[in-house]
Parts: sequence; C-alpha cells; structure tokens
Amino acid sequence: MIKTALIAVKKTEALLLKNFHKVRQQSINNKGGFAGLVSNVDIAAEKIIKNIIKKKYPSHNILGEELGALKKKSDYTWLIDPLDGTHNYLMGNPIFCTAVALIYKNEVILSAINAPFIKELYWGVKGKGAWLNNKRLGVSQKTNIRQSLFYYCHGYRKKDVQKALKIYAQLKMKANDVRQLGAASIETAWVAAGRAEGFVIPGGKPWDVAAGLLLVREAGGRATDYKNKDWNLKSKDMICSNGKIHDKLLKLIR
Repeated sequence: MIKTALIAVKKTEALLLKNFHKVRQQSINNKGGFAGLVSNVDIAAEKIIKNIIKKKYPSHNILGEELGALKKKSDYTWLIDPLDGTHNYLMGNPIFCTAVALIYKNEVILSAINAPFIKELYWGVKGKGAWLNNKRLGVSQKTNIRQSLFYYCHGYRKKDVQKALKIYAQLKMKANDVRQLGAASIETAWVAAGRAEGFVIPGGKPWDVAAGLLLVREAGGRATDYKNKDWNLKSKDMICSNGKIHDKLLKLIR
C-alpha cells in the first residue's frame, strides 16, 4: 500500500512543476471566506491520484480536498491533498506539496508527501518508521519552550482564524519563534524531521494533517487534539510536537 501512495504523490510531480508560474487567473476560483483558492492544477492532480488508487484498490473509500468523497463502505479510506499550499504555488512560492494518507478504522497507517520543487519526498508506515528521501526521520530533542520553534496554520472558519491568532500571540511571546509556511503537510513533516518542535492547527481538515502526523508519530513525536486525545478523523483540531514539549505546548494554547 505504501508503494501505491508513493507512486501517487510522485505522479503529480510533472504536472505541478510544469504549471508552476503558469496558472492563468481565469483557472483560479475562490472557495469563499477563509477557504482559500483552488486552481485547475489542484483538480487535475487529484484526478490523477484518485485514478491510481481506484485502479489498485477499487473497494476502498477515497476522500479528496477538491473533488469530495468516493464511498465504498470500506474500513480503508484514502485522504488526498493534491496541492497543499495552493496560495504559495500561485504566487511562485516553492513551499507546496502533494500529500496522501491511508486510514484504517479511523487510524492513520501510512502516508506520503512529495514537495517536488525542494526535492523532498517523505513517507512513513505505522510501526515501521518515517523517512525523508530514504533517510530515517527523528524529532528534535529540545525540552524548553523558550528554545523551540513552532509552525501554525488554521481551518476555514472565522473562529479557526481567531483561535490561530491567539495561539500565534501566545507562542510568539513564549517561544523562540513561530511561523506560518502555508502548507500544513510540509509544516508537520518538518516537525518529524526535527526542523521545529511543534505545529498547531485549529480547524484543520483530515487531508491537511493526516499524512504529516503519521510521520511525526513514527519519528518519535506526538499528535493529539487540544484535549490531549489521539487525533482521529473526527478531531476538530490538531497539535503535534516532538513529544518532549507536548504537555507544555497544550497548556500554552488552551
């Protein structure tokens, strides 16, 4: 199954790179409110991935960000974010990726993330570790909030944005620094890679966070909701960290 996930995220690479800096304004739509933008590239990439999964696993459920759900009453559900970081992509910022995760009975069991412009391919399997370009990942060992770097993002609702602003203010004053990169999958993967100590996203959708949080867990970190319960498909918020500052981080953002 991980082979299928890797094939899927790599298959969109040519499409994304070919159209980088070339998407025309008339092919961009605004989802409304804080929901962001979607382009013809997002939709084309999701179709590519769905076709790969449907051919290999026709009985599995598929849930994509742009084209909705394919329901098959299976215990397996594939989550697809065909172009995570659409705003970045459309403005010529290279921090964007394709992310795929597989859920089995409400738990993430594998994932793959491909950031083609920066040449970073992440993948992980539950109980078997996480990798970046075939180098095993491990979270940072920092235990002090003041020395820690954090990323943050937010969902589409007004209250998600308001909560994110409060979190930013708290972390900005207490941590080493806090930043928003604009691509949740990459931000989460970078926590797994030890490039930051934590990531917080109020209102994140499953396709925003599932792939990255599996990497964090397999790299030795933690991923929960704001009540410190393990994240699952029904969770409204997600926080992940190196595990060593997790409780302190939860206390700060509540």
